[in-house]
Amino acid sequence: MEPIRKIAVNTGGGDAPGLNAVIQAVTFAAARLGWEVYGVREGYSGLLDPQNYPDGGLMRLTPERVRNISHLGGTILGTVNKGNPFKVTESLQGGMTVAKDRSDEVVAAFRKHGLDALVAVGGDGSLTIANMLNKKGIRLVGVPKTIDNDLSATALTFGFQTAVDFATECIDRLHSTAESHQRVIVVEVMGRYAGWIALQAGVAGRADAILIPEVPYDIHIIARHLQDVGASGKAYAIVVVAEGAKPSGGDVMVKAREAGRQERLGGIGERIAGELESLTGKDARAVVLGHLLRGGSPVAIDRMLGLTFGAAAVDALRTGKDGIMVALQPPNIAHVPLEDAVKQTKLVPVDGYGVLTAKALNICFGD
Repeated sequence: MEPIRKIAVNTGGGDAPGLNAVIQAVTFAAARLGWEVYGVREGYSGLLDPQNYPDGGLMRLTPERVRNISHLGGTILGTVNKGNPFKVTESLQGGMTVAKDRSDEVVAAFRKHGLDALVAVGGDGSLTIANMLNKKGIRLVGVPKTIDNDLSATALTFGFQTAVDFATECIDRLHSTAESHQRVIVVEVMGRYAGWIALQAGVAGRADAILIPEVPYDIHIIARHLQDVGASGKAYAIVVVAEGAKPSGGDVMVKAREAGRQERLGGIGERIAGELESLTGKDARAVVLGHLLRGGSPVAIDRMLGLTFGAAAVDALRTGKDGIMVALQPPNIAHVPLEDAVKQTKLVPVDGYGVLTAKALNICFGD
């Protein structure tokens, strides 16, 4: 392979606490090797539409510029959900839209700027795009990012623990108001089609029921469980529900479907609250944590994981790796082919320790 002198880093998909830690580590590690580092604005938008940015779509990154960003939430480069260069939505006359493949423009811009390699930071969608660009000739190493913790090739993704910690704090606060009013409070959390956030925050937050996508629920079983909880002397209840939870024989609730992006899940919390109020006779309220789970400073483990992944990505490029994702496989950092890294969603094992622990604590899953 050609020697590396100049690399880029980008962040795609939903933001997650720890992205800036990755950017900092990539910059410092590359600078030690004498490489120049540039950050691509908003996924691949900085390469596709440079005229929209004062810096031409590429931010020059130096150790001085990124020295104090690892504790910051979000990403200094910006990110977009509609960031697939293979399916860029364009408007036509008459209100029509069309999806255009602009991936060759990304490759051409990459070459034009003299970039030798890319560190692509993202979840399954963003890394799928990265894999496709790698097949078009862009030398590339991926870094796993998602608060959902649903990438099967890595034991942990940064942002997840920050989301769990915040969700747990919110559930802790809701106990007092639920008890004061003797209510059922339903807490809806993110996670898409995996229940990791709901499970861990629900157990840590002492929920009475946890609903996750991996275990289709029967609302009548949940209602009877909450009535049993009330009969034991507890006058209120906390139910934690993942946005992708679904009833037995039913499907997930979708808020919106938009061209060029994943379907938006949501609304299950309100639905559950209404059904439980009807079945139990108790006042019920829904609280949707939503994007609060993505915001704020990363906790220590997410800072460490982001920094580790960033340094590992640069080291992988240094040693000639291409088309791989760095992954945490304790006690090591592994190199997983991108093709394999995005092949399978990591779901909560229904017979795993997390579910077994919850059931031992008399937490109901509605099954």
